[in-house]
Amino acid sequence: MKAAVCRAFGAPLTVEDVDLAAPRAGEIRVKLAACAICHSDIIYADGGWGGTLPAVYGHEAAGIVEEVGAGVTHLAPGDHAVVTLIRFCGHCPACSAGSQVQCDAVFPLDERSPLSAGGAPLVHGMRTGAFAEYVVVEASQAAAIPKDVPLDSAALIACGVITGLGAVTNTAGVRAGESVAVIGTGGVGLNAVQGAALVGASPIVALDLSESKRAAALRFGATHALDPAAGDVAQALRAVNHGRLADWVFVTVGAKRAFDQSLGLLAPNGGMVAVGMPNADVTTAFATANFAFYGQKIFGSKMGSARIRIDVPRIVDLYRQGRLKLDELITGRYKLADINEAIASVKRGDALRNVIVFDT
Repeated sequence: MKAAVCRAFGAPLTVEDVDLAAPRAGEIRVKLAACAICHSDIIYADGGWGGTLPAVYGHEAAGIVEEVGAGVTHLAPGDHAVVTLIRFCGHCPACSAGSQVQCDAVFPLDERSPLSAGGAPLVHGMRTGAFAEYVVVEASQAAAIPKDVPLDSAALIACGVITGLGAVTNTAGVRAGESVAVIGTGGVGLNAVQGAALVGASPIVALDLSESKRAAALRFGATHALDPAAGDVAQALRAVNHGRLADWVFVTVGAKRAFDQSLGLLAPNGGMVAVGMPNADVTTAFATANFAFYGQKIFGSKMGSARIRIDVPRIVDLYRQGRLKLDELITGRYKLADINEAIASVKRGDALRNVIVFDT
């Protein structure tokens, strides 16, 4: 099969012929229809989180199940499925507490990659390796969806949607009437905006340096949009929120400035939710006494605290009801041969989500 391989950090990916092992017990093989470009893949390919090369990245995918290994019962050949990076055993302490994204089990695919080229192993990047025509993943990483849902739109559910929406509904549990500020309105941030609108938050204030992304946030449910680099942002937030700062601030970009700014936008008893993933060396500082005095909180939200077999069907239902936008998130569709062009567009900030599409 064809796959886009990262052989040097910061260099263009190379589209090559690679080999993919057959699924073993508890695993599935999926013929991909689409894989979106996520900033996490870009950070890995640029070396921001280290790691071993060569690797095949890509993790926000959807396709058609072709083969299932022994013991797989919730999926069958021919099923359409969303493929995520989340593997969960269902019975470790984290899973038992409902936190599948923090599952601490070790799976066979954690110790061996199904990918190779010329007999040499390739890293199964992001536990998925979806910049490729096919993937082999642990069966828990996929959830079946109705066949009438477009697979290019469904691919976005695998990361951007569950991460942004889930940060609001699962991690924070935002309630109707609470005020929300979202810093960064790309693919993840727009879904945080959508989540806030779904639960009845008010106001919903989007902050982004890009005028076009601020406009997109208004289309996706934000009540106000601000430029975080223009003037006194805290004062501007108070002006649209009855003199108060925000009950919740979601940082959905991996920029140090966004994290630094977020803490000054929190109301007493407010919570900042760290969603975006910066490079490993990015840090921030805050006045600890203020957090204690004002009863403020900091949360981390990995993949929107998602529970795949619950959240994916719920999101699909919202989409089919016309209450959640997916199609509108896609800026461009590219063939695998043009993946470097798709990545460059994301880096320039031109795209909400660019999607690699495959023949199915």
